[in-house]
Amino acid sequence: MYGLVDSYGNIVQNGKTSEEGGILVSQVYSPEIELARRGNGLSAMTTSAVAALVARPTTLAIATLANDEPAGGKSYIMEAAMAFNLVSTALAEGASIWLCVHPVGSSEAITDNISARGNMTGKPVVNPGLSKFGTEDTVADDGWFPWGPHLPITLVGVTPSGAIVAPIDGKIIIPPTARISIQVVAGLATDTFTVGFRWYEEQMAVNTG
Repeated sequence: MYGLVDSYGNIVQNGKTSEEGGILVSQVYSPEIELARRGNGLSAMTTSAVAALVARPTTLAIATLANDEPAGGKSYIMEAAMAFNLVSTALAEGASIWLCVHPVGSSEAITDNISARGNMTGKPVVNPGLSKFGTEDTVADDGWFPWGPHLPITLVGVTPSGAIVAPIDGKIIIPPTARISIQVVAGLATDTFTVGFRWYEEQMAVNTG
């Protein structure tokens, strides 16, 4: 009835295993398409522009995505962070996205006040899960790092200006009760930005230490 037993004692039905004991399968879709196909791909973005910082971020985020799933619930596989320069000045300068991952058990209050949400498979634009996405909340300084490309602003006196998309591609995962915050650091505080995230909500085991 069963084909093989792998090196860890797992029964494999009609399958083969690698030298490391992993099950070999023939993939129909790429991992990215498979995540999207499940219908758990979401996006959210602020609608009001907030002034950029001119120094390393600390305890103020332009926006924070909180995973309010209970223990054992879905984790958020982060796909990308984004920032759109709504107001630029007459001076040439630049900007970059900074991200901060807040650990499991974070207790700072996050206000769920973002209505600009979307789904990547055409589902109704609602929040189907237990995420909270709030703007200008106070957060812990758990370590901010720049992500993605630098945005050079070269158009003089143009409003609005360009956008930055920082690919994450699953390199950040937000398990239940953890959070991720975004800020923009620019050359001028007079430049303002709207920001957002794209992510997938999936049931998975995550090592939280």
